[in-house]
Amino acid sequence: MRRTATARLCLGHLLANLDRAREAAPGSRIMAVIKAEAYGHGMLRVAECLASRVDALAVSCLDEASALREAGYHQPILVLQGFKDERDLRAASQLDVAVTVHEDSQLRLLAATRLHRPVRVWLKLDTGMGRLGFAPSRAAELVAALTSDPNVTAVPGLMTHLACADAPERPENAAQLARFEAATRHLPGERSLANSAAILALPDAHADWVRPGIMLYGGSPLAGRTAADLGLRPVMTLNTRLIAIHALNPGDAVGYGAIWRSERHTRVGVAAIGYADGYPRHAPSSTPVLVRGQRVPLIGRVSMDMITVDLTDLETVQVGDVVTLWGEGLPVDEVAAAARTIGYDLLCRVHDRVHVTTC
Repeated sequence: MRRTATARLCLGHLLANLDRAREAAPGSRIMAVIKAEAYGHGMLRVAECLASRVDALAVSCLDEASALREAGYHQPILVLQGFKDERDLRAASQLDVAVTVHEDSQLRLLAATRLHRPVRVWLKLDTGMGRLGFAPSRAAELVAALTSDPNVTAVPGLMTHLACADAPERPENAAQLARFEAATRHLPGERSLANSAAILALPDAHADWVRPGIMLYGGSPLAGRTAADLGLRPVMTLNTRLIAIHALNPGDAVGYGAIWRSERHTRVGVAAIGYADGYPRHAPSSTPVLVRGQRVPLIGRVSMDMITVDLTDLETVQVGDVVTLWGEGLPVDEVAAAARTIGYDLLCRVHDRVHVTTC
C-alpha cells in the first residue's frame, strides 16, 4: 500500500495572505519569512510563489540562503541568525546576502576578516526578548562601528523582535517599542520590528520593513483570534484516507497502552497517518478530525503510521473516505490547541514522506 497522506498546498491562499499583510502595513516593505522549509510548506516551492512579489526573503541560516541562491533566486535575503565564524562570514559575502549581527564575536570577526565584497548588516537590539541582540544602550556605538567597517556596505539596518506581540494588550509590547525608539531615535538606518502578530495588531511597530511569517501560511499569530477572524486562509490541508473500519463492544480498548475504552458499541475508523508523518503523538483523545467533511474525535494513542477515530455518529462512511487532519474546514490552530501546542509546531512537523500537491 502506498502512503496516502497528502499535504495539499493552495498557493492562491498564500498570495491572499500576503495581500492581507500588505493591507495591514501599507507603508512598509515586506520581508517574507520562509525559514524552516517555509514553516513546513517547502522553502523553494514558497520562494517560487513569493519571490517576485515581496521586497526580500528571510531565512534562519546560511544553508537556507545558499539553497535559494543555487536555485536561482537573486532577491535580497536576510539570514536571521547571522554568521558564527569566518567561514560563514565569507559565505555570506560570496552569496551576497544580508546578515543579522547580534553578538560581540560577530563584531570581532567583521573587524578581523578581509572580504572581497562587503556585506549588508542588520543590527539586532534586545529590547525585551532576552534571546539575541545587543543592549539598546549600545546602539549608537555599534552603528558607528559598523558604518566605519569596510566589510559592511552602507548604514546597518536596525531591528528587534517582540516577545509578546501575540497578546497585543500586554504592557511588554509598548515597553519594547519605547526602548527601541529611545535607542534609535537619532540614528540612521532602516527599521524592522514587526512579526505577523505586530503586523496585524501593533501598527506602531510597522516601521520600514515588516517580517510576516505564520500569517503567510494561514495560521493565526494572535492568541484568542482565529485565522479566519483575521482574514487569513489556510495554505496547507493535510489529508489521508480511512484504511479500515471495525466495531468495538462496550469496554473494548483501542491502541497502544489501552488508554481509551469504548463506553458504547463503537465504530472505529483507522486512518493512514501517524507521528512519522508529522501528526502529533501527544494529541489526546477528542482532538478533532474531519471524515468526509464531518467532525469526529480522535480516540486512543497516535501510532507511528496510523490514528483511530470514532465514526459511530456518522451515518455514511466507508474505507477510502477522505480524512482531514487540518486545513480547509479544520484550522490548524484548533488542532494545535487540542494537542497543547501551537500551529507553527504542527506545520513544521510535516514529514518528507507526506506527498505534496499544489493548487
